[in-house]
Amino acid sequence: MQNNTVVITGIGLISSLGEGADAHWQAFNGQAEPRTDSETFKPYTVHPLGEVDWNNQIPKRGDQRQMETWQRIGTYTAGLALQDAGIKDDEALCATMDMVVAAGGGERDVTVDKQILAEARVRNDLGTMLNEKLSTELRPTLFLAQLSNLLAGNISIVHKVTGSSRTFMGEEGAGISAIDTTVARIRSGQSTHALVGGAYNSEHPDMLLGYELNGMLKTDGWAPLWQREGAAGGGIITGSGGAFLVLESADHAKKRGARAYAAIDGVYGTQIRRSRENLGETIARLVGAASADKAADLIISGASGAKGITAAEKATLDTFSSSVVRGVAGKLGHLREAQFPLVVGLAALSLFKGSAFPPIDTENEKAGPASINTALATSIGGTRGEGVARLVKA
Repeated sequence: MQNNTVVITGIGLISSLGEGADAHWQAFNGQAEPRTDSETFKPYTVHPLGEVDWNNQIPKRGDQRQMETWQRIGTYTAGLALQDAGIKDDEALCATMDMVVAAGGGERDVTVDKQILAEARVRNDLGTMLNEKLSTELRPTLFLAQLSNLLAGNISIVHKVTGSSRTFMGEEGAGISAIDTTVARIRSGQSTHALVGGAYNSEHPDMLLGYELNGMLKTDGWAPLWQREGAAGGGIITGSGGAFLVLESADHAKKRGARAYAAIDGVYGTQIRRSRENLGETIARLVGAASADKAADLIISGASGAKGITAAEKATLDTFSSSVVRGVAGKLGHLREAQFPLVVGLAALSLFKGSAFPPIDTENEKAGPASINTALATSIGGTRGEGVARLVKA
């Protein structure tokens, strides 16, 4: 059994803060306020995607037209990661590159959803009503265009990444599984280089509906991530964006002369029944396992902002007092499936730069050390899925 070192050689990021690793690093080091929209979906707030010239990474207009926005975001971000790794124009490397994608269920037909919700208020025969809508309103072609694995398909078509392909579904847990699987395949020698990540479009009514049916969205505007326990609503503010990473074995990266941002030392994940098991204890166990030999200098938290869950994570992370914590969702929102790839990418970028970016919430985050050598990335799902990655300097 091989035990290859896994390094990150490409980081593709796009969000309300801009596009590219450098733009995000500058945004997190700057004093600019988070970019938000509290009017379009009032009373809910989102972190909207900035202006994007899709032509830069998806040159064919025909390809752009047949993608929904979440697919366009993901395909564009994947191109940024490939470009950052120096692989985008290498047909041989792309043809042998594996891909693992964390995806949602696609964007729904909002008009039909509105009809169903309106009739559900005045009819008692809900089952009959739903069957009527299924047979008369839904278009099979729309459903086919929303298949979760079409994000991977579009990346293959546009960027010619044609090795093996896997797609995971399941909100934050999908991102954790995608990273974990990719790391395991490279470590064991099953893969030499791979593209992994996800995308999320928060600016679509059905995405907000899914959260709000469970009472999870904050309803009184933006507030710092760690200060939402007493706010109205459920605490989550979502954001549009994508995060893709190029992972390689250290030997493969070295042979092609690639720059390595950081090495992924381990991925620790689980999915507990929170009604039966203690979430704080679970987080402590995962962070403890990732910190077994040495406490991390930095913890990049993907906390969603969900009430109770985010408070439990912060309380647990604070017990690891030698580590500084940064909750990035306060700056760009929660990206659901893309959240774990996002925080892993930001942790790698911090290690490459050699320092932690300044506190996002100065009341609840302390200043970082002069230099860092180890970092953790966490993703504790709003309802399920818990994961931690340990990264070290390459």
